[in-house]
Amino acid sequence: MTARQNAPQGGPARKPAVFLDRDGTINEQMGYINHLSRFHLLPGVGQAIRTLNQFGLPVVVVTNQSGLARGYFPESLLDAVHAEMRRLLALDGARINGLYVCPHHPEAKEERYRLACACRKPKTGLLEQAAAEMGLDLRRSYVVGDRWSDLRCGAAVGAATILVLTGYGRGDAAYIGPGQAVQPDYVAEDLTAAVRWILARETDAALQDRAAR
Repeated sequence: MTARQNAPQGGPARKPAVFLDRDGTINEQMGYINHLSRFHLLPGVGQAIRTLNQFGLPVVVVTNQSGLARGYFPESLLDAVHAEMRRLLALDGARINGLYVCPHHPEAKEERYRLACACRKPKTGLLEQAAAEMGLDLRRSYVVGDRWSDLRCGAAVGAATILVLTGYGRGDAAYIGPGQAVQPDYVAEDLTAAVRWILARETDAALQDRAAR
């Protein structure tokens, strides 16, 4: 389990965060991104993340990258892709507060990546590590992704889950989802729509809390 983050480690008050899958949610789903030229942000993603930044919700990317374990690309390329992601987001005035990567796979070519880990989604290790290091409340958080593994991961920690119909999402909704015990709390056309739902829910919760005081 690896972590790259640019936020200070948590304070006394735990807060909710928005956990985003990477491929198919933030950038175009290309299978394995084995060259920097294959990384393209989806339309509206920068503006959507900037909106979360302005609202004060930490944005944390949690991503399985088994292509590293399978030997499809080196760690240097993964670092370059994430640097490019940050650069492109910054052009829209957006930033991520944390980046957590699972590089493992049970059939990895390299022994250091060959294990049945606790961080490969739908397992919850990445979320738990982020929560511990960044002072986050998982049960008040949101997990957004285009695969059912994202939804199962979020549901396992009590977070609200959102399926986006970008990437694999539309196909998963049609062919995988109907047979699943776990269902999303919301289905969004894209990350922009997901953020709109999150902020409406957060605003309602804040109003209810204020009224109860």
